[in-house]
Amino acid sequence: MNYEYINKANTASELGLYFNTNETQLLHYFEPELGLFVVESPMVIERALAAGYEPVSFVMLESLADTYCKQFGILDLPIPVYVGDYDTIAGLTGVNITRGVLALMKRKPLPTLSELVSGFTRIAVFDDVENPTNVGAMFRSAAALGIDAVILTSSSADPLYRRASRVSVGTVFQVPWTKLDKKSATTAAYIKELHELSFKTAAMALTDNSININDPRLKSEEKLAIILGNEGFGLSDKVLEESDYTVKIPMKHNVDSLNVAAASSIVFWELT
Repeated sequence: MNYEYINKANTASELGLYFNTNETQLLHYFEPELGLFVVESPMVIERALAAGYEPVSFVMLESLADTYCKQFGILDLPIPVYVGDYDTIAGLTGVNITRGVLALMKRKPLPTLSELVSGFTRIAVFDDVENPTNVGAMFRSAAALGIDAVILTSSSADPLYRRASRVSVGTVFQVPWTKLDKKSATTAAYIKELHELSFKTAAMALTDNSININDPRLKSEEKLAIILGNEGFGLSDKVLEESDYTVKIPMKHNVDSLNVAAASSIVFWELT
């Protein structure tokens, strides 16, 4: 395979997409067409490739390039593979190249909500979960604990953001997901659509009318959507009003809440 060595000239041009372009700019890079995203670490890249995401280019440590190109099955692909030693890459870009490899990939079209949940019985909704680390951790729990699919409202962090996909260990490429438009999120219209698709909705919140997470009614539901809210203010009153159940995790020592990623692990384990 022919490698291209990293230098100041190509860092300022095509490699700038890795190091000089933020994730929002990459998302809208080809607008109105679908944009790009950066992936890091071997396992995450392997899972993205296995899910059918198309690579545009790679950046690798030269010492690992032969191994990774073979591992990823890209030896015959006509795409650039930029290489250099660690000091060169870090010196030119200021970036710590995690596990020696980065990839730039094209996004894929997202399914509609109804397309996404067809045939599934346990799904999760991330309602304005804004922290990419939390989104990544929640995807990892969803994958491990049997959640079929994830719906994200418009203000939630993008699962394809570099940190989210890395924290998820690539499970954002394994668990089917979609992201809603702003109107659907702000009006809680997605709950109505889920009801029309025969899902009952369980909103996680510590309110006076909450039921316990181990309430037998929850597990008896044939189709259940578990809704988890924003890190700061939780779920809106509208979401709580429209949901079939408001559910709490009982806690001790006057602890009033858990981090949303921790809460997701508990509720996914209990309700799947």
